[in-house]
Amino acid sequence: MAAGGARAARKNAPPREDVLAAAMATIAERGLDGLTMAGLGRQVGMSSGHLLYYFGSKDELLLQTLEWSEAALGAERRALLARRGTARERLEAYVDLYVPDGARDPHWTLWLEVWNRSQDAGPGERERQAAIEGAWHRDLVALLAEGISRGEFKAVDPDRQASRLRALLDGFSIQVAVGLPGIGRRDILDHVSEFLDQSLVS
Repeated sequence: MAAGGARAARKNAPPREDVLAAAMATIAERGLDGLTMAGLGRQVGMSSGHLLYYFGSKDELLLQTLEWSEAALGAERRALLARRGTARERLEAYVDLYVPDGARDPHWTLWLEVWNRSQDAGPGERERQAAIEGAWHRDLVALLAEGISRGEFKAVDPDRQASRLRALLDGFSIQVAVGLPGIGRRDILDHVSEFLDQSLVS
């Protein structure tokens, strides 16, 4: 794109957050199959060529949409972890935020697609995905360590316990997000509560 054309595209483009919000809304309404560069461009008043100029590829658009969505979830997560109350109460709130609302949950749909595409991703994209995962993990480790220090939880290794809990959450959440029969959100919360009782309560 010529320099003048690039300047005009930047001037006329909607804010980046508007594009990412429109992408997320499309995923929520029509799923990933309904998200095309041409269709998204029409929603935000840009050509698919301009979208590609800004994002480079659909993979990058999806990753930036995930990062944008995760920023909002991260703020919500930090707020709930800062609440008054027991570590167990806040741990249950963390789990509630982590688990998908149901089949085709847009955030989980996006996560699964980014995970799938990560097989061909470069090291930079993998590092960005790891940063998102790492934020969830660090917050969980800190919460478990707090519960242990206050005598609410058994003296377990908080990092190891966090890894096990997140693996359990991911496994069950994927089943719900893709709509496998026989398990729902309530089932996940019951399984996780039982796991916490067995592994953390003295």
